[in-house]
Amino acid sequence: MSLTNFAALTDNELLTWGRDFWREVREHSFINQLAGDTASSVIHRCKELKKTSKGNRALITLVHETEGDGVVGDRTLKGNEAPMSSAEQMIRFDQMRNAHAHEGRMAEQKSVITFRKEAKSNLAYWMSDRLDQLGMLTLAGVDYSMNTNGSVRVGSEFPLLEFAGDVSAPTSNRHIRWTDATGIEAGDTSAVLAADTLSWAALIQAKALAKERYLKPARTKDGVEMYHVFVTPTTMAHLKQDSDFKSNLQYAERRSSKNPLFKGADTYYVDGLAIHEHRYVYNTTGAASGSKWGGSGTVDGSRILICGAQSLGFADIGKPYWVEEDDDYKNRQGISIGKMVGFVKPKFENLRTGQEEDFGVMVMDVAQ
Repeated sequence: MSLTNFAALTDNELLTWGRDFWREVREHSFINQLAGDTASSVIHRCKELKKTSKGNRALITLVHETEGDGVVGDRTLKGNEAPMSSAEQMIRFDQMRNAHAHEGRMAEQKSVITFRKEAKSNLAYWMSDRLDQLGMLTLAGVDYSMNTNGSVRVGSEFPLLEFAGDVSAPTSNRHIRWTDATGIEAGDTSAVLAADTLSWAALIQAKALAKERYLKPARTKDGVEMYHVFVTPTTMAHLKQDSDFKSNLQYAERRSSKNPLFKGADTYYVDGLAIHEHRYVYNTTGAASGSKWGGSGTVDGSRILICGAQSLGFADIGKPYWVEEDDDYKNRQGISIGKMVGFVKPKFENLRTGQEEDFGVMVMDVAQ
């Protein structure tokens, strides 16, 4: 078969295939769908580099709430202006690459164009899937050596990523757990009981605590403030069986085919919460017995993510690469893709407590 088509792509055509690949990644990736370029976004995407003393790094600016009470009456304001408290959060980034190759002319009877399309689709799904995994692990404060189900990641180079060392455990004021007996408690995975599954009461109390601890809500395009909550499918199933939750959904929407209870939606908008179901929310179902949660390490748990503004920093640097290569005297073709990306969970110094805290995310541990 002729290989002319495979080798005929110009630089512009290669760039077009790379852009199409990244567009498909964004369509698949849950992380990308929630990313925005402003400080009101749940995931703050940064596309530009800034010069730092340590070289080129991606930076996002975290703007804190204004402190102080100002002045009243005709008292002098000049010289008593409140400083705008802000901090820059560095995002390290690295490249992620993968490739497909077929065995040769005899094994590949399809057209080369079909091979390109299949490679683009498969590699785009791979990239979006791994970005979602890395983003969820970063938010949960779980090392990249682990899978999102608590099992050990085998044969992976993710722990070698430049930004892998920036993953950090939840800070104390941003880490809670739900107990069916007494409600919200301080985060402690060893204290989770099998009965401590998610309920509507747990979400309402967690939302109140997030507000009291000044977790800044995200803002939608139409100006509505809300928190985005991420749960596993099993945790969502527990919530759907809660009578209070069902009542809220039942009466919040008209009884029609558009009611989310009828449609079986993956996202529910209730009382300022956008509750998302996603399989990569961290849980311990894949962990070995004794390495799970609870006093004996045998309780399957799940880490719910309650996300406000700038919960996650996402470095989206440069254009994606699309590289095609002929090998073995043009008998074997390969296609590789790559992209510079990075994640960080922003932190700030809380002026009220004097402690460093996670800026935009609070986690709540429950039984799975």
